[in-house]
Amino acid sequence: MATCKPSCPCISHHDQDYVVLSNSPRKRRRTACSISLLLLSGLVYAFWPSDPTVKIVRLHVKNIQVRTVPVVAIDVSLLLTLKVSNGDVYSFHYTTLDVAVGYRGKTLGHIRSHNGHVRACGSSYVDAELDFDGVELFSDVVYMLQDLAKGSVPFDTVAEVTGHLGLLFFHFPLKTKVACEVVLNTITRKILRQKCHQN
Repeated sequence: MATCKPSCPCISHHDQDYVVLSNSPRKRRRTACSISLLLLSGLVYAFWPSDPTVKIVRLHVKNIQVRTVPVVAIDVSLLLTLKVSNGDVYSFHYTTLDVAVGYRGKTLGHIRSHNGHVRACGSSYVDAELDFDGVELFSDVVYMLQDLAKGSVPFDTVAEVTGHLGLLFFHFPLKTKVACEVVLNTITRKILRQKCHQN
C-alpha cells in the first residue's frame, strides 16, 4: 500500500497517464489561411464584374399592314420598352445600346440609344418606337399572314450593349450581346413568352 504525505500527491501503480494535446502553431496557421481564402473568394465573387442583362418587358404593335403592290412588303410600327439590369456593386454607363428586331431570320430594323446610366444593383428602362416601312418579306409573307391569322407573331431580337462599369476612379470596359425569341399576341398586344440567351 502506498503511503501519502499531506503535501505530495499520492501516486500508485494503478494510475493512468494522460496526454494533453494542444493546437500547434502550424495547424493554427493552416486554419487562418483557409479562413482568409474563403473571405477572399467571397470578396472576389461579390466584386467581380458581370455582364448586364437586357430584356424586352413591353412590345406593343401599333400597326401591321401587308402590301402587295408594287411588291409584297409589310409596314410595321412597334413600341418597345427595354429593361437594362445591372447586378453589380458598380454603376454601369452604356455608350451605345443597339437592338435589332427581325422575323424568321430577316432583320426588320434597329433601335439605337446612346449614353444611358444604370445605378449599382439597379435597372433602367428605355422606351423606343420602331417604324418599318416597306420591308420586303418575299417568301416569308405567307408565314407572316399565317401568324397574324393565329394571333401570335414570333420576333427575333439581338441586343448589343457597350459601356463600362465604374467604381470611384476605376472603370471596367464592358460589351455584351443578348439574343431573344419573343412571341407577341397581336390581339392582346402582350408578350406571350420570351426566351433569351447571352452570347
